[in-house]
Amino acid sequence: MIELSIAEIATAVGGTLLDEKYRDHRLPAVAVQTDSRLSTRGSIFFALRGEETDGHLFAGSACDNGAALVIAEHPLDLDVAQIIVADAVQALHSLAREVVARVRSNGALKVIAVTGSNGKTTTKNMLREILESEGETVAPQGSFNNDVGAPITVLGVSETTQFLVVEMGADGPGDITRLQSIVVPDVGIVLMVGLAHIGKFGDAAATARAKAEMVTSLPSTATAVLNHDDGRVRAMALQTEATVNFFGLEAAAEVWADEIEATARGTAFNLHVGDTVIPVQLRILGEHHVANALAAITAARALGIDPQRSVIALESIERAERWRMELLNGPGGVTVINDAYNASPDSMAAALKTLVQIVGPENRSVAVLGEIAELGDYANEEHDRIGRLIVRLNVQKLIVVGHAARHIHNAAGLEGSWDGESVFIESVEEAYALLREELREGDVVLVKSSNSAGLRHLGDRIAGVTA
Repeated sequence: MIELSIAEIATAVGGTLLDEKYRDHRLPAVAVQTDSRLSTRGSIFFALRGEETDGHLFAGSACDNGAALVIAEHPLDLDVAQIIVADAVQALHSLAREVVARVRSNGALKVIAVTGSNGKTTTKNMLREILESEGETVAPQGSFNNDVGAPITVLGVSETTQFLVVEMGADGPGDITRLQSIVVPDVGIVLMVGLAHIGKFGDAAATARAKAEMVTSLPSTATAVLNHDDGRVRAMALQTEATVNFFGLEAAAEVWADEIEATARGTAFNLHVGDTVIPVQLRILGEHHVANALAAITAARALGIDPQRSVIALESIERAERWRMELLNGPGGVTVINDAYNASPDSMAAALKTLVQIVGPENRSVAVLGEIAELGDYANEEHDRIGRLIVRLNVQKLIVVGHAARHIHNAAGLEGSWDGESVFIESVEEAYALLREELREGDVVLVKSSNSAGLRHLGDRIAGVTA
């Protein structure tokens, strides 16, 4: 964060400084934390109330770790500066808004925001790789995309930051609008409208309205980067005053791709920008990541970065992210695709297609699948659809883990045309024991589920990864 006095911070967050002796004390470029364990010397600790715990209970620990300022919703018995606010989350937003505005007024900061039902984190990582080769860049670690994670990312900017990438998730209407008000992006990306978290929205139309918040409030000086292949996203072009740049798999888009080939070495395609054709060889597995790459290239192009330079940066990326289409070489000649950090019906279908694409004629395809969470009333139907897809793709062995995912097993077993095998297992430990017995040399194993199912650690164990 940029250097500010405690009085300036109090004004920015609309809070009351408890002890005026700290008023003129200036905090250097320090970290802002909501986790007391991560607090360091001179940092700012926001005491946030959560569903399961209350940050006020850990403010003392934050100070023991070096925090110099606590922003809380009521006074605490601490020997450090305290600013008291009505709502600590809103105070976090206000401070992030003030910091990004100051950096923008003094420099050439450009803000790129990305949303979509799938692909946000991978696209964010791709953008980081491209932009870091051009100038000082701040982008979130992991999936910092909510009311807390996004402003924490924003507060990481300094006076010399040139690019800020913000990942914006949504649990309901208004979430993206609220996050956008903090930064006002120069480039806003919408990847796709799918069924991820549809249990929170109700239907795809409501999801589309929430994702459209990315572009509806963009100023005319900004650029909206939209997926031409997704009809709901394409329609958002009519809802924005910003310049619209499309990406996709058809020549109707400004930036598009064809000749896509997915193998165990990665994903190759031809990139088209105007009359220029650039061959691309990503190390990242899965043809579904082509759209993410196109989005990143299109956004970078809107910032004046030549697509050829973007391609060079993208080709250096070894994996999308830990536990996201992560290729691991396990013991005994077994290959593991560990993609169990997150899941939606769309991403699970894409991962299964990648599995069968990279399996050679002498290898066996094995899918280890767990629950797709947050589907609400659509849960049974979508798990059933995945089971039937496995049959159509002719995955040779299916292991379904956990009661919530049982409809995948049931649907696959009902398809009489399939000569593969499906096994239902209640627990991760049982699944591990079964896999240790049954996996053989040459097997390619996809491990896929929502984070809550805990299968990402199963994938690591199969591959012999200890950390």
